[in-house]
This record gives sequence, C-alpha cells and structure tokens, in this order.
Amino acid sequence: MKLKNFNNEWFSVGKSKLTVLLWYVVNAIVFKSALFPIYGMKVFLLRLFGAKVGKGVFIKPCVNIKYPWKLSIGEDVWIGEEVWIDNLATVAIGNNVCISQGALLLTGNHNYKKETFDLIIGEIKLKEGVWIGAKSTVCPGVICEDNSILSVGSVATKNLEADFIYQGVPAEKKKVRESE
Repeated sequence: MKLKNFNNEWFSVGKSKLTVLLWYVVNAIVFKSALFPIYGMKVFLLRLFGAKVGKGVFIKPCVNIKYPWKLSIGEDVWIGEEVWIDNLATVAIGNNVCISQGALLLTGNHNYKKETFDLIIGEIKLKEGVWIGAKSTVCPGVICEDNSILSVGSVATKNLEADFIYQGVPAEKKKVRESE
C-alpha cells in the first residue's frame, strides 16, 4: 500500500462545498455538542439539510452525522449519545429503531489489497424494530432485518436475519429474539 497513490476522485459527497461546510459547522455546534439537547431543533436541521426524518425521533447529545442528505430516519427512533453515522453512502433507519450510545454506522472502508487503497462504500439499512447495542459497529453494505439485535460491542460484517440476536466480533447468530 502506498497512500500517495490514493485517489477517490470518483466519490461525490452529493452537495456543494459550501453546503458541506455549513453542515460541518451545524454538526459541530448542535449535534456533536453535549450542551444542545433540543430534539425538535435537531430534527428540523436534519430536514433542512436534506435528511428524511419521521415523527418521534430523539437524537441525544454528542451524535456525529457525516452527510444528512444521505440519511433517512423512520418514526419513533432513538439515537443515543456518541453515535457516529459515518454515511458516505445512504443510511436508512426504519421505524422503532434504537441505536444505543457509542454505536458506529460505517458505510466506508478501503481496499487493502490495492496499492491505491481504493475507497469502498456500501449502504446500511436498519429495518423495523432493530436494536444496535452500545459500542457496536455496523459495517458497509449490511442490512439488519426486522427486529434483529446487534449486542453490545459486536461488529456486524454481514446481514442480520429478522428476529435474531447477534453477538461477537464478527457478530454471530446466538438466539431467537422473543417478545412478551
């Protein structure tokens, strides 16, 4: 690998440099701050920058969102403290989803096999009723099907089946998710 050969000119953030700059300022002041707990204002700002956001969305302090115009959030969603949505590609969050504190939704990686260390991106989809545990990571291209759970500190490198609990690094299917 020779980082001087890195070239990702093909990648587009999807907005002008001015929009990106304005978002970085808003993100730093409002979203990444521990001093701005007003959920309604956060939802308003996300929509202003192009995110699709449903009703009943709670975004806790110290959340980092790379590009809101590549984000859709359903209804009744909780995004916990210090979540990082690193969305170089689209991230779609369904209804009734909980993303616990410190979780990472990671849509980008690099091809370590190429000397040019090419950027690789993949969309993430968290479907209805998904729970991403604290300090867990969802990797590029992963789909978490309805009601799946990624346990605390786990890493989802492949799709999670509906109604199952996954745990570990990499995450493995452990048991059926049961409801009362």
